[in-house]
Amino acid sequence: MIHIEKNISLHPYNTFGIDVRARFFCKIATVPQLQELIASSLYKTEARLILGGGSNILFTKDFQGLVVHIELKGIQTLAETEEWIRINVGAGESWHDFVMHCVNQNWGGIENLSLIPGTAGAAPIQNIGAYGVEIANVIETVEGVDASTGLVHVFEKDECRFGYRESAFKVQLKEKIFISSVTLTLTKKNHLFDIHYGALRDMLQQQHDDAITVKKISDAVIQIRQSKLPDYRKIGNAGSFFKNPAISHQHLQQLQKSYPLVPSYPSDSQNVKVPAGWLIEQCGWKGKRVNNIGVHPFQALVLVNYGGGTGEEILRLAEQIQTSVKEKFQVNLTPEVNII
Repeated sequence: MIHIEKNISLHPYNTFGIDVRARFFCKIATVPQLQELIASSLYKTEARLILGGGSNILFTKDFQGLVVHIELKGIQTLAETEEWIRINVGAGESWHDFVMHCVNQNWGGIENLSLIPGTAGAAPIQNIGAYGVEIANVIETVEGVDASTGLVHVFEKDECRFGYRESAFKVQLKEKIFISSVTLTLTKKNHLFDIHYGALRDMLQQQHDDAITVKKISDAVIQIRQSKLPDYRKIGNAGSFFKNPAISHQHLQQLQKSYPLVPSYPSDSQNVKVPAGWLIEQCGWKGKRVNNIGVHPFQALVLVNYGGGTGEEILRLAEQIQTSVKEKFQVNLTPEVNII
């Protein structure tokens, strides 16, 4: 039986700590509950917002509709051999807790994605990635519930249309599918580690130990992230606010004339990516504070709410950053965070 609440504060449900309210609010713990909600008259008449961990969202105003908080839990082994294991995780499970569960079992494939906030269900929407690894690398299927019919559909990997911080669930299927669970295949032995990312490689080299393991990579990633990124439980934030922009090789060459040390890394045959944090820092935003909001002093890619800041203030700051980067480098920054 579903329970609809009214005029609920969303402050506990977003990592920016923005205090806005939802006109209607409902928690969903099972697929039958979700199907019951979809069949309800309230669901059919109100604007809707699907909310997981709230780690990739910026609220700029109250939500005058129905917020559906997904709390589907469970971790289940579907199949395994001596080499690999196929595991299904409920959409409402904490992503980091799930990663730690896998790391503790020495299952490889997502150790580079340690300490990313949010839920497992949100991971494929954003195609979360870090330190050279994306969740698309290990996903087998994504199970979802049709937002109009309540029917369950299993999406094969190709149907998910994964791209850089993107998927079908963020574009073509946006607001059309409730993700209920994700199935991944992880390695149990002969792991294929990715440690080419500079900071991660350097951190592992400091250990003076050639025996790289799933746990060592996870520990290194956690240490790096904790040194650079603020804990949202102490300082409100949504991690990286902007995507790393892709520019042409010709554009990069033009930038290098004025900025010989501009960092870049391959994107595809036509483009390279330039770190958005570097661009923002070069424009003088790193560590800048405006009343209760600002740019984090250790990572220019992270916008923060020091307490009492509003979503409108953070959005205005983001727009000012975009304008300055465009004027200085002729590069367009695109928000990674969903703005409501």
